[in-house]
Amino acid sequence: MPKALPKRFTDEAAARAHLERLQWPEGPICPHCATVDRASAISGGRPGLWFCNACRKQFSVTVGTVFERSKVPLHTWLYATHLLCSSKKGISSQQMARMLGVTVKTAWFMSHRIRAAMAPLEGSEPPMGGDGFVVEADETELSPSRKSRPRARAKNLKFVSLVERDGTVRSRRITGAKRSIKSELQDVLRTNVDPASTLHTDGAQHYEFTLAVNSHEAVNHNREFVRETDAGEKIHVNTAEGYFSIFKRGLVGTYQHMSEQHLARYLAEFDFRMSHRARLGYTDDMRTDVALEGIAGKRLTYRRTVESRYS
Repeated sequence: MPKALPKRFTDEAAARAHLERLQWPEGPICPHCATVDRASAISGGRPGLWFCNACRKQFSVTVGTVFERSKVPLHTWLYATHLLCSSKKGISSQQMARMLGVTVKTAWFMSHRIRAAMAPLEGSEPPMGGDGFVVEADETELSPSRKSRPRARAKNLKFVSLVERDGTVRSRRITGAKRSIKSELQDVLRTNVDPASTLHTDGAQHYEFTLAVNSHEAVNHNREFVRETDAGEKIHVNTAEGYFSIFKRGLVGTYQHMSEQHLARYLAEFDFRMSHRARLGYTDDMRTDVALEGIAGKRLTYRRTVESRYS
């Protein structure tokens, strides 16, 4: 017999209690004034409603989060988050709609809200790597899939991924134009990589004379994919290449199309799963809880999300 779903995925009260434990480990936090543990539950009010004794305002655990003002039950939100976090190559809106019992339009919007929760707040991430750490950098291009229906003016999308060896992944959209690619990559490296790191790249000319790190090693893919130094250090970008493989399988096999407007959210989704993969000690439940911890401070309305057709 199939294993029964945890109660937090089927019961509204259990879902709310689970989310409150994640969002408020030290007691309720008022989203209006940020006061901790000065709130009291409103008797006779709707479940989950709190009153702040500091600013005299009402709130719930979803206020100020990507779940705010949603008519979708909270336990459905938690289950949708689990589905997206536990699917290595993503899950389509059609499939999510069937599993949740919602419309495709609702599933599509829910998926984008969850991707927003997976993305870190801008400027909140520390630099990658450091002294004694290796960071791989490589860029790739996404061509329109021949398996999907033709789209007018479809164009190739490019992004660069930074992979801390045995660690996290961080991807950024780039134009990849010949005139600007070197400066684009330099900006990404300066912003996201600790200067004390050792940078591994392929032999592309735009990585030559990089000013972002103190140590730079390259491997020439025309001759080899792994180069070993005299000290026994292996120079390669195979981890980044493996990440690209997973991303592109998700594109072709699951999503078929990623619009330019939403590419950053899809990158956040795949970065998140890769940065919290099983090899780093994360289970599906742990990964889901990390995503749920990131829902605060990221309001996303439907009008802001609909910038292109379903993607």
